[in-house]
Amino acid sequence: MLTRLALLSLPFAAALASATPFEGYQQKVKESIHGPPDGWYMYAPAPKHHMLELKIALPQPKFPELEQHLWEVSDPSHARYGAHLSKEEIEALMAPHPETVDVVRKWLALHGLAEENITRSSANDWVTIRVPVGLAEEMLTTDYHVYKHAQTGESIIRTTSYSLPEILHDHVDLIQPTTMFARFKAFKSTLHWTNHMRPTDSSPSGSTITGPAGNQVDASCNSTITVSCLRQLYNAVDYNTSATNGNALGITGYLNESTNNIDLQQFYQLQSPSAYGSNYTFVSIHDGENNQSYGAAGLEANLDTQFGFGLTWPTPRTFYSTGSEPPFDSDLITESNTNEPYSYWLEYILSQDTIPQSISTSYGDDEQTVPRSYAIRVCNGMAALGVRGVSLMFSSGDGGVGDGVVYPDQPLRHQCYSNDGLKTPMFLPVFPASCPYVTAVGGTINIPETAAYFSGGGFSNYFRRPSYQDDAVLTYLATLAPGTYKGLYNSTGRAYPDVSSQSVSFSVVYQGQATLVDGTSCAAPAFTAFVSMLNDARISAGKTALGFLNPFLYSAGYTALNDITEGRNPGCQTEGFNATVGWDPVTGYGTPNFEKLKVLVLAM
Repeated sequence: MLTRLALLSLPFAAALASATPFEGYQQKVKESIHGPPDGWYMYAPAPKHHMLELKIALPQPKFPELEQHLWEVSDPSHARYGAHLSKEEIEALMAPHPETVDVVRKWLALHGLAEENITRSSANDWVTIRVPVGLAEEMLTTDYHVYKHAQTGESIIRTTSYSLPEILHDHVDLIQPTTMFARFKAFKSTLHWTNHMRPTDSSPSGSTITGPAGNQVDASCNSTITVSCLRQLYNAVDYNTSATNGNALGITGYLNESTNNIDLQQFYQLQSPSAYGSNYTFVSIHDGENNQSYGAAGLEANLDTQFGFGLTWPTPRTFYSTGSEPPFDSDLITESNTNEPYSYWLEYILSQDTIPQSISTSYGDDEQTVPRSYAIRVCNGMAALGVRGVSLMFSSGDGGVGDGVVYPDQPLRHQCYSNDGLKTPMFLPVFPASCPYVTAVGGTINIPETAAYFSGGGFSNYFRRPSYQDDAVLTYLATLAPGTYKGLYNSTGRAYPDVSSQSVSFSVVYQGQATLVDGTSCAAPAFTAFVSMLNDARISAGKTALGFLNPFLYSAGYTALNDITEGRNPGCQTEGFNATVGWDPVTGYGTPNFEKLKVLVLAM
């Protein structure tokens, strides 16, 4: 990239020295899509005065170098294992070329946007501007429209194509919101969708059953999952974390979900009494909400914090609430942001000097609804966090291989098709779980554990399979009969999930009542809590945090996981993939055995 920029310097010099910097350069389409994805329809032209917050991603020419650092510091067999980079070192590797910064600044100035109208990320790789629709249309040679979702009635302002001066194409990776119609959602079921999934617990009070580690587990854990159940199941009953060794846990929240503090304290009283009365750090990003009224309690936020915080107390804990203001209301012309939230969270977290070593996220969407350019940029940001020593866990999704039941009260028709206008039948991988720089967590059920039928799993259509997965995935693919699901999945893509955890009948407190919740939203914070305990053990022993987990998991860590060999993840009118011995695209390598994992990580 640096060479190419150097070769372009002469025409740039001529252009930027002219009275009109972009005179003579034609507008050229930068990104376009065939049309709105299935379910969306054009409703009306966007009001010209409606304010848009545009995020402009500038290229990161040194990302290959950053990625190489990631592989080296995350590989237990490499001499640099654990040698994570500093914030300043990461920013230098994410920074755009100075010429890029200059030409984009001049283009913005041409449209009346001075430096005081621009917000830059700490690495200068993201530029944010607020402009009315009319100006955005002029800058991008496009027409914005209000699009509505037929099923939900949700309205957003988008376009299906935008253009930039040809001279800018090598200096802008993407601009959003433009062509992104993703509907980011939390991976959880409805409140009452649990009773048919668990066997009825007829065991006498105080009886036990054998857990995956060979230890005795309360029989009640086969019908209701609690903090105590998870510690028993995953062999961490006697482990106590430190409040002062520098280890920390992070939980992310989106979609205006607030964790209710009264509910949290009630949960502590019921399931983690020693944590009762303890506090956590709340961080609002981009006007993220912290509404403490019962009516505003977020089931997802409650689930994530109650189990994440309850399992790891007294480890310091942070809840990040990243705002996305109400979607555009075509009847109430309001100034509302309709951008998706990951870029805002990444921009904030990467600017911080200190970051929790283990972070859980339970949100995502169909990969194909996220423009490839945007998915790559967000995924690159995840890689940067890995190089800084952060372990990122994401739910693998609740749709099996595609359109499995996600919201049972809203029956879905078969929707496993490409959204490029060709309607090619295909499984539907989930992003960000499909990013190769995160650890994707699938779901299990029952004791002995089997795969939860909704456990999201499959193969990315955007990201190629990383080398750390080659042996595991090729071994699995060799077990499939020739021609199995031919054309429905990309056998060379990044495969997920990597691991799994219990995911059904988690007992949470919601609006003052104990209720049961299912989904890989349960699995992600649960698995993350055990990763946080492993980081606690390493830090207390004077070692660095684990950072990006997958190279460890696929090289040695899998030997300390409970292999899940039964179950499938149906969807797209198929039976989906099957769980089997070793890695599989339903439960990954399985669920954690904390004591075994602790021995491994302390030996590194």
